[in-house]
Amino acid sequence: MKQATATPVRNLSSRKMEISQIVLYGMTLRVAVWPGTDKKTPLLMFNGIGASLELLAPFADAMGDVEMIAFDVPGTGESSTSRIPYRLWMLSMLASRLLDKLGYGDVNVLGVSWGGAVAQQFALQNPKRCRRLVLAATSHGLLMIPGKLSVLAKFLTPRRFNDAGYRNDIAGDIYGGKARLQPGLINEFRKTSKLGYLMQQFALLGWTSLPWLPLLRQPTLILAGDDDPVIPLVNARLMTQLIPDSRLHVFNDGHLFLVSAAEEAGRIVRDFLNTADGTQDEETGR
Repeated sequence: MKQATATPVRNLSSRKMEISQIVLYGMTLRVAVWPGTDKKTPLLMFNGIGASLELLAPFADAMGDVEMIAFDVPGTGESSTSRIPYRLWMLSMLASRLLDKLGYGDVNVLGVSWGGAVAQQFALQNPKRCRRLVLAATSHGLLMIPGKLSVLAKFLTPRRFNDAGYRNDIAGDIYGGKARLQPGLINEFRKTSKLGYLMQQFALLGWTSLPWLPLLRQPTLILAGDDDPVIPLVNARLMTQLIPDSRLHVFNDGHLFLVSAAEEAGRIVRDFLNTADGTQDEETGR
């Protein structure tokens, strides 16, 4: 970790986890770093809409000695709310500036769900800094093949983050996969403000990567669930066709496979990233 003021935290993750409060552009961001080896390129992660760092902890635990960076988007978790509406290209700039402040250079990038759109935008704006791209349970935005309206309607407000009982009642319907049998799969969330959630929705409004996906030159791993009510699998297949150097892995799961199948997801992502770094995974020997 490059930030001297970081505080080690262990209650969210089995790995050592360092939390910092970083001030950028008048906002305070809660930033987490899971320290790793200098031999491997760090992994920057963008989270799903309304979600705080806690959601990423199981996946981070499964990533072994890969150094990882994540932050609560303005208005979520313990980050302050932006004073003005923002777009994805602005959030990409914010992330790049954050990396500069933490002392990082090149990174690999992973985005999940809403964060997958940010990851695509970051890869487009930072073609040299972003070495490899991992897109999990996400789509190309406005022109995607949508899920059922009854499912998407439950994403209009952040109620599922702020009301645990409601979240458990609807988890199977909106997340699919293992959440159908384990509605309490996600229990650790920081509350999300309505204004912060609205700003995240605005950031994505009208956005699509469809016209420029063929321009992405980063090797890309696309991860999707075969029972995802939010983002049907057909979207991942289309993105795989459009991104020149891409491959697809399908989980027998739903929207939350980074949590419910964290070990499998971690192994697949580690193998993909290790190929770029020319290193072997200690567990697989590959």
